[in-house]
Amino acid sequence: MTSVTRLTPARIFDSEEWQLRVDLAAAFRLAAELGWHEAVANHFSLAVSADGKKFLMNPRWRHFSRIKASDLQLLDTDDKTTMERPDAPDPSAWCIHGHIHAAAAQARCILHVHPPYATAVAALADPTIKPIEQNTARYYNRIAVDLSFGGIADNDEEGKRLVKALGNKSRMMMGNHGILVVADTVAEAFDDLYYMERACQTLVLAYSTGQKLNVMSSEIAERTALGWLDYKDAAFPHFEEMKAMLDEKDPSYAD
Repeated sequence: MTSVTRLTPARIFDSEEWQLRVDLAAAFRLAAELGWHEAVANHFSLAVSADGKKFLMNPRWRHFSRIKASDLQLLDTDDKTTMERPDAPDPSAWCIHGHIHAAAAQARCILHVHPPYATAVAALADPTIKPIEQNTARYYNRIAVDLSFGGIADNDEEGKRLVKALGNKSRMMMGNHGILVVADTVAEAFDDLYYMERACQTLVLAYSTGQKLNVMSSEIAERTALGWLDYKDAAFPHFEEMKAMLDEKDPSYAD
């Protein structure tokens, strides 16, 4: 009987790109586990080229809970025929992620979702995350706020506007929409998104009491935000622990 060697997905890609695919796929599965997703909507992306213009992103209308590393599309911001291909990405995804990857140097990994609590805060007339405890203070004066929502982002003009709204920040509260986080790695972006949603959860619960918020002074809020920098490396073990939990439950994200 002749033996047949089965080519696994990891052998199709170089090892560096494969690890990026595995990490991004894990982020999708974790977002589904944590209830941050909108089923087959919302998108995560990750640059694979030095200039950030070539990037991985979830295929159109694939549920977050089913995404695998081998499913991710490799896209190029310079490819003007992207939206003409039979497997073209979602128009809003191409608009937001394509423009940001092309123009924002700090955006290696882009996570854009509509999680319940952060989206609730984004729906307020004042979507500022007030510094009322440690997690909320992490974001003090460190979030770009976009209050110019003009409908679903699916055109070049809106993509360029969002790049400008983000500026040099790594987080954006998208009024009437959701949130967007960027970072160098999936681990750092995931960690930031995790704590941003937790911060918004605390803020929404505090608002729901109807009592006056005990907002920190500017001095204490800034000191607390700076204090978080001492723990920035915790993002990596945090993400590895979350992946370990996935491995115990369903490791198919790494296929």
